[in-house]
Amino acid sequence: MPSNKSVSDAPITRFQNCHILKDHKLQREDLWVREGKILNPEKLFFDEKGSADIRIDCNGGIIAPGFIDTQINGGYGIDFSLATDNLKCGLSMVARKLLSTGVTSFCPTLVTSPVPIYHQVIPQIEVQDGGPWGAGILGLHLEGPFISKDKKGAHPEEYLRTFENRGFQDLLDTYGSLDNVRIVTLAPELDRSSEVIGGLVSRGIRVSLGHSVANLTQAEAAVRHGATFITHLFNAMLPFHHRDPGIVGLLTSSEIPVGRSVFYGMIADGIHTNPAALRIAYRAHPHGMVLVTDAIMAMGLPSGHHTLGQQTIEINGLHAYVAGTKTLSGSIATMDMCVRHLWQVAGCSVEAALEAASLRPAQLLGIEQAKGTLDFGTDADLVLLDKELNVKATYIAGEWVWKRQTITNEEKVE
Repeated sequence: MPSNKSVSDAPITRFQNCHILKDHKLQREDLWVREGKILNPEKLFFDEKGSADIRIDCNGGIIAPGFIDTQINGGYGIDFSLATDNLKCGLSMVARKLLSTGVTSFCPTLVTSPVPIYHQVIPQIEVQDGGPWGAGILGLHLEGPFISKDKKGAHPEEYLRTFENRGFQDLLDTYGSLDNVRIVTLAPELDRSSEVIGGLVSRGIRVSLGHSVANLTQAEAAVRHGATFITHLFNAMLPFHHRDPGIVGLLTSSEIPVGRSVFYGMIADGIHTNPAALRIAYRAHPHGMVLVTDAIMAMGLPSGHHTLGQQTIEINGLHAYVAGTKTLSGSIATMDMCVRHLWQVAGCSVEAALEAASLRPAQLLGIEQAKGTLDFGTDADLVLLDKELNVKATYIAGEWVWKRQTITNEEKVE
């Protein structure tokens, strides 16, 4: 008589009574996890004769891949663009608090800063897996300083730089190191930008176009050289014009190389982008939308004065402005808020809203074989939500790392 023990001695967890996001649809299925990976239940049953050691009743909730935030400047009183003595401690605190928003991985983002700040901060932020201590760090997003002074937004003009002297070496001199850098935002109209884009892409770094006055021809050239992302679409770029749609035109361009995808970040906080613009972007290029929070240190804090790198920021309700101006400077939204807002106003499905915070950023970063889906063999980074897309619990590698106090019971099976 066959044993009911599996080949591995590691415990098997069964998430049951749930709808799981699989193959772009919410499906009424159980989810099985072992050693931090999602299991194929057929192989478990028929090849291993295995069964669950732990059962988690999801009470009819939704299980989606953990959210991935590719642009977050800080939160909860921590500004990633400040070279403080306790930056690592602060980064860990933010990573831990992000778990309550369904984020299981993120890219800490530095805004335009003085050169010494890059040299001090970049070496301190290392790639690391997530766990009970907090969301995983996928690498840095460096937003600037190689951007347009005409679309600088909240970036201080005195620290903007160009590539016109030594090209890629100018970038290396500015940052000091590209270790653990995952994304660089730059303006493609800058002289020698094609050379720089090629150098970054050859090192496995994603190039994003933003804070730019580029026309469509310049944007298309940047994509041909390897750029694959647009930083916070509609914000800090030329507005759409019917004779030259600028960077926005990449969403429907016929000049994108075959086999290449262009993704675009969207701050769906109800402040940065009108619902009509959200709908236009989604309908034009639904598979390219990547939700980002662009959150600053004031996320999770009351209204008042805070910082974003070298700038003083004034928070008034849900608005974050450069103090004394009406220039928007990041958001105070959380990722789960953005997911709900997108679903409510963009006319998209629940599945599409969830994928914009999970699958699409994973595809942008080239990590969809490990994260962003619930495919067999992928990392069991999960978020459990109710039908209104409120976060009920967060799991990393199949282990509970955060939950609302009112949910689920776990039953150990003898």
